[in-house]
Amino acid sequence: MNRRKFLSKSLPCVALAPGLVQSAMANDRINMGFIGVGGMGFGHVRSFSSYPEVRAIAVCDVRKEHRNRAKAYIDRRYGDQACQTYNDYRELLSRPDIDAVCMAAPDHWHALIGIQAARQGKHIYYEKPLTMSIQESKAVRRAVRQYGIVFQFGTQQRSDFRFRWTCDRVRKGMLGELQTIMIGSANYVPIPQQPVQPVPEGFDYDMWLGPAPWSPYTHERCTRQWTLISDYSLGCISGAWGIHQVDIAQMALDSDDAVPLETEGTGVYPKKGLYDTVLEWQVEHRYPNGVKLIHMDMPTAKKMASQFELHWMGVLFQGSEGWIYVCREGIWAEPASLLRTRISKTESTLIHSNNQHQNFLDAIRCNKATVSPIDAAYHADLICHHADIAMRLNKRLEWDPVREEFKNDPKANRLMNRAMRSPWHL
Repeated sequence: MNRRKFLSKSLPCVALAPGLVQSAMANDRINMGFIGVGGMGFGHVRSFSSYPEVRAIAVCDVRKEHRNRAKAYIDRRYGDQACQTYNDYRELLSRPDIDAVCMAAPDHWHALIGIQAARQGKHIYYEKPLTMSIQESKAVRRAVRQYGIVFQFGTQQRSDFRFRWTCDRVRKGMLGELQTIMIGSANYVPIPQQPVQPVPEGFDYDMWLGPAPWSPYTHERCTRQWTLISDYSLGCISGAWGIHQVDIAQMALDSDDAVPLETEGTGVYPKKGLYDTVLEWQVEHRYPNGVKLIHMDMPTAKKMASQFELHWMGVLFQGSEGWIYVCREGIWAEPASLLRTRISKTESTLIHSNNQHQNFLDAIRCNKATVSPIDAAYHADLICHHADIAMRLNKRLEWDPVREEFKNDPKANRLMNRAMRSPWHL
């Protein structure tokens, strides 16, 4: 039995006795590799390498400065020079001694890296969003299921007390009959097209583009703001923020295995400039039980509901007997007595997690589901794609949950896939 199988099958007690398990694994840690170690990815490097059950042994990034910085941090952490660096993620994934990977590459790379990691038997901590298209999302889900790896989506609000507290009360019917869920997401300021610039030394720009269409290099294209360019992301409605809140709506509805069946809405797109993802939008999704999920940019949300006016981007649950507004700043409710209600761990129907990283590591050791598993990721991602397609076509869409395609709509179904630049393909 190899080490990966040993870790997943021989230590089922971690959730009950983490101290005991850490002691037992002192000489047999989970070896981790990291793909994409820029801003968010470097944060994952620092976090995961702090756990005694983890040994960070490899990093990959197309920017030499990013991978060297991550290696230097890891080597200082362990007091040696053992961490290896890679420009090509396939070389890292081919290593048999890596048990798990954290993937924080740009959105347009998610599907290819995720599928290859699953095929190599690596457990994956997978930054959101899932993919750039519905067909890619299907392929990732299929690979995760086929190869039986542990999957944790980077929707860390599931491990945040405020969101878990809110979802518990919605599920328990404390708002009466749930009627509407409103989401306020990020928005942005457009910028003009940027001048073409030389590719910086140590940056493999062709590999950064990968499956995306070729475009001339400019610095702003490859900063964190690539999330606002449609070749690399769906923008604020998904990877740049929105999927976090869509995921919480799904969690509150106990709907990780389903999505709304009707979607319609409109969006405003920049007429010129580098950023071309949706700028302002209002999309309504309707679940079979009649609940409406209304996803908006934050300025639009503020016009729709006063709860968004004074607080950060969040989710508003409205029922027949009250409302709860939750964001990363706090929780507000009407009636205020809702804030004094208690639900014990034994009464809760949610997987309990206070730490998304630790929950992932525990799931590896116990061979069990994570708090943000592949089905939750797939269906939250699907809702964002439905919104994007509905806005681009400016029409109402109906979803067939059995065939997993739009009903009688060839145009919408064609938008379920995206072409990849040769030689990349699913």
